[in-house]
Amino acid sequence: MRDLVYLPDVVTLSLSEDKCTGCGMCVKVCPHEVFELSHRKAVIARRDFCMECGACALNCPYQAISVNTGVGCAAGIINGILKGTEPTCDCSGSGSKCC
Repeated sequence: MRDLVYLPDVVTLSLSEDKCTGCGMCVKVCPHEVFELSHRKAVIARRDFCMECGACALNCPYQAISVNTGVGCAAGIINGILKGTEPTCDCSGSGSKCC
């Protein structure tokens, strides 16, 4: 699972460096090793590995992480391709930040 990359540049994950205290909880709970600790702070090391499960945000005691949880944009697009339907994540957004 460690090398599983979804689609590039579609994840909604963000990290507030100002709120992060470097507790490392995100590193512990992330199933795809998206985070690392560097200079006593968490960093997003492998953004495209994120499956938008939300474990990091739910377990961050300082609310330094945000992510739109659910099936994830990548899964929505892949499922649409596999089912032969319109590939969509149903994020109801627009522009380059929406799939």
